[in-house]
Amino acid sequence: MRQSTETLVVKAQGRRLYDITPQVMQWANAQGLQTGLLTLYIQHTSASLLMNENYDSDVLVDMEAFFNRLVPDGDELFIHTVEGPDDMPAHVRTALTQTSLSIPLLEGKVALGQWQGIFLFEHRHMPATRRVLMHVIGA
Repeated sequence: MRQSTETLVVKAQGRRLYDITPQVMQWANAQGLQTGLLTLYIQHTSASLLMNENYDSDVLVDMEAFFNRLVPDGDELFIHTVEGPDDMPAHVRTALTQTSLSIPLLEGKVALGQWQGIFLFEHRHMPATRRVLMHVIGA
């Protein structure tokens, strides 16, 4: 068994979904493993990881519209407002999504489905530098 790790740094420019598929695929496929597991982990409490369709960009627009309705900024329910009206909603969005993803490596490639993409889902409005730990293990 072999394993490798790397940190992917993403400069998010505010709330939206950022397609990180090309960077993740390039790194993972370059590790030379034929069979194994890729794990991605985001080190933040107001951003998350999401696997979703990467063919039609309307999917990303609709995802954001859904989360805006589900967890609106400035909701009077929240008392944690020290960092602004989007901070507590960002934490709730993270709790409802994922902070890690596991994807098989098969025949030397990340085994994503035809229309699957990997996204960093930034939940704050302000720019932020986000770190995604990438780890592969296999043979």
